[in-house]
Amino acid sequence: MDWNLALEIFGTIVGLIYLYYEYKAHRLLWIMGIIMPAVSLGVYYNAGLYADMGINAYYIIAGIYGYLVWTFKNKHRRQVELPITHAPRRTYIYSTAITICLFALIYNILLHYTDSNVPAWDALSTALSITAMWMLARKYIEQWWVWILVDIISVGLYIYKGIYFYAGLYALYIVIAVLGYINWLKIMKNEHNRSL
Repeated sequence: MDWNLALEIFGTIVGLIYLYYEYKAHRLLWIMGIIMPAVSLGVYYNAGLYADMGINAYYIIAGIYGYLVWTFKNKHRRQVELPITHAPRRTYIYSTAITICLFALIYNILLHYTDSNVPAWDALSTALSITAMWMLARKYIEQWWVWILVDIISVGLYIYKGIYFYAGLYALYIVIAVLGYINWLKIMKNEHNRSL
């Protein structure tokens, strides 16, 4: 079997486990969120998706950060685990501005310093992923909507690049993101009712 295909299959399996834990809002998602990007570095490099490759280095760091944030005591709220909440309104303004700046930066790097033949789409999915991962680490429920957009873009990119297992995985991510949003709404409501 081709080494890249083996990595892709293994990354897909880890990605499915990640999905299960994210759906459940369980902190083990972060462990899978460290393993999967480590595997994906090679897959994306071989496909010439350099921004996706770079974002996976970020995912490894974000996985460590997310695990720590979700695991350790939130001193202000005296809770062991961070609750699911809505993003504050100002977060929309800041995250949109940061995403646009990241897109412009990544696009220009890909356009001028790599041989990428999909710099705009690669840069867009990467910029949105950075934002979504930060929102996930803060347990903002709106992160699911950003991930849906990332997943739609990624499916097209991966089909175009011939990374079919990952294309299938990201198509499944779209469905799970919708279901995850619904599940997180229920969890958020239950957390709110318990705090009353």
